[in-house]
Amino acid sequence: MNHTMHPILSAAMACAVAWVASAGAQAQAQAPQSGPSFHEAVAMAWAIDPVRTELQVGHHAARARASAAGSWFAGGPTLSGEYMDDHMIGSNEGYTTYQGGVSVPLWLPGQGSATQQVASAEAASIDEQLNVEHMALSIRVLDAAAAALIARTRMDVAHILYDATARMATSAARAVHGGELAATDGQMAQAAMENARNELALAQEEAENTATALEVLLGRPLVPDLARYGAGDVTHARFIAPGDMENNDPRLRVAHRNVEAAEANMKLARRSFMPNPEIGVDAIHEKQYGSPWDDRVGLNFSIPLPSEVRNTPIMSEARNRLAAATSQETQARRMVHLEMTRVRERLIAATTARQASRIAADSMEKRATAQEHAWRVGEASLDTALAARQAAAGSQMASARADVEWHVATIRMLIATGIVP
Repeated sequence: MNHTMHPILSAAMACAVAWVASAGAQAQAQAPQSGPSFHEAVAMAWAIDPVRTELQVGHHAARARASAAGSWFAGGPTLSGEYMDDHMIGSNEGYTTYQGGVSVPLWLPGQGSATQQVASAEAASIDEQLNVEHMALSIRVLDAAAAALIARTRMDVAHILYDATARMATSAARAVHGGELAATDGQMAQAAMENARNELALAQEEAENTATALEVLLGRPLVPDLARYGAGDVTHARFIAPGDMENNDPRLRVAHRNVEAAEANMKLARRSFMPNPEIGVDAIHEKQYGSPWDDRVGLNFSIPLPSEVRNTPIMSEARNRLAAATSQETQARRMVHLEMTRVRERLIAATTARQASRIAADSMEKRATAQEHAWRVGEASLDTALAARQAAAGSQMASARADVEWHVATIRMLIATGIVP
């Protein structure tokens, strides 16, 4: 990222935190809900995350490869044996030979330490991948919890709307029966109540689906409490400067680890400029007619010579891996930088939306109450009162959604700073 932009982004970040802190002070006074904390919910999901288990197995395997690369030899020993006699060609002179040997491959200069470095770099990369998975899981839990809370709020608002329309429909039915109201108005009130009943059924379905999706992540039928986190948590975060936030992002760290692993692999490819030579011991026991000896012991060695046919593909693959890792690191830095900007802007926008929607919901609720009262005393029409009540329900839902999204934006900002609240 261009370092000349850091002072500007830092100033923007400071302004954003100050804006959010001043606008979100009221959220800290809200009564906590009965669910577990977000941190506890993430811990539940992490304990049963299958990707975590897969990455841990890969990490142990990489550590085992690094340990095995510390061996004295480049591979396991090779046993060889021969048996020859003269019976198969029709002779019966008693020529018999038994020969056996054992040999081991040797490391080329620097090849063993290079192999250890590759395995260690891969293990470090998997360590960072675990952090990336933990961050990704935290975001999935956050999104699922927000969806469950919004669905639950939608169901609550639908209940309120249904109760209000049912109350008005009952009053309208009595008025129609007493001849005080036209039948068409009674039908209008009945239709509004049925529409509210349908909305309630849809809200209940959504609440059940989102709760089930969250239960799959957590392993338990719980909804974490997101309302306990506010702007004050962001102001006390460990990393606030954009550059620090980006460098601390596990996705960027794993990309850098992959580059280090690719560089170590390039070094190993250079050290492996030829097949590993082998050295060993042979023993021969012979039975031959008139031979003055029958046993011999000696050394054997095998040195394959370098070949471009073998080395070129190895070096090409190593170069391709390094180029791909370098490209992915650059793309990861750009992606993280863009996402950090979006997270900050989302928090600022969510703060504004939360304040505006709360004021609008209060005003629309007062208007709906006044319109219903005016209808009951004959100063307003039924359709006006019903429309006001439906508009109030929509404003309540928008306010509740904005409140949840504000808490989500706050927690997402905390995750971006490198912590799970």
